[in-house]
Amino acid sequence: MSDAAEVLKPKTHAEKMNIGLSQADRKEISAGLSEILVDTYRLLIKTHIYHWNVVGPLFHSIHVLTEEQYNTLFEATDIIAERVRALGHHAPILSGKGVDTSIELRASGRSALEMVQDLVDDHEEAVRKMREIGTKADEKGDLVTADMLTDRLTFHEKALWMLRAIIAD
Repeated sequence: MSDAAEVLKPKTHAEKMNIGLSQADRKEISAGLSEILVDTYRLLIKTHIYHWNVVGPLFHSIHVLTEEQYNTLFEATDIIAERVRALGHHAPILSGKGVDTSIELRASGRSALEMVQDLVDDHEEAVRKMREIGTKADEKGDLVTADMLTDRLTFHEKALWMLRAIIAD
């Protein structure tokens, strides 16, 4: 029974492995992915809150679009966290520091256009960070992370197109 307990005990350091990436590179890439994961959760929560609170003539369009987006963002959290684990590190634990608890308060009184512009800003920030981490991963030979982030970039750039189209004059 004690052997089983040892297996289940969480490791406090990066797992040792030989997958063609140095321990330092895996740590650096995992740290970048952890930032992306926290940002993805933040955007997921904000998108969901705006989904609930949007009003006005654009209600239906934004309501439907944000539902599609928050579902995709939720799936992405699992994909990103699993990549961090595959690199031998623990996915970050979200705390009050990781998630902006004032999002709900800011949704109150915001117009639909302001909500969409806020989401545009966050998606742009996500694209910039993913492009940076994806480029580093590619340079270090982490093709899996680079490919995963290319897929995530595709989603965010399409989300930006859709969001901008809703608020275009």
